[in-house]
Amino acid sequence: MAGSRMSRGRRRQQPDDGLTEKVININRVAKVVKGGRRFSFSAIVVVGDGDGKVGVGFGKANEVPEAIRKANVKARQKLFKVAMTQGTVAHDVIGQFGAGKVLLRPAAPGTGVIAGPTVRAILDAAGFRNVLTKCLGTSNPHNAVRATFAALQNLETPEQYAVRTGKDLAEVLSNYTVGEHVWGTRA
Repeated sequence: MAGSRMSRGRRRQQPDDGLTEKVININRVAKVVKGGRRFSFSAIVVVGDGDGKVGVGFGKANEVPEAIRKANVKARQKLFKVAMTQGTVAHDVIGQFGAGKVLLRPAAPGTGVIAGPTVRAILDAAGFRNVLTKCLGTSNPHNAVRATFAALQNLETPEQYAVRTGKDLAEVLSNYTVGEHVWGTRA
């Protein structure tokens, strides 16, 4: 019996799979019971490989490290591939969850990721280098995270975007070249 108690306290090491993790938010939650209040913690963690794979997890526990660990495990289970074109998004996209909306817009090379802290953590983990964003409606971290993931799941590759809009692929890809053609112009 004593041996089983000792094994509970040990922490398992996460495999070194090249994924980076970032804690987006930690919130203290109170539950009112007969004797007073019981406090627990909820955490939001984003995990990504910096090359188009990203996932988010929500965890809740009586202690902060355990909440972060649970969120990390869930984020690793929910990894998915994002359509990325030369470090930016191929087209404007809006993701919505609840009252929160997040707008993602392509940006010229050298612009960087212009976003609030919640959306920036997700885009950095996914590997985006040049994106313009705007949070609309609410800045609540839970809604902003889920709206950002809704937008990322709605992204299309340049080929898919060209087929859907009826443009030819060369016209769509010309927006990503630097040099004689001005970046971001539309014909």
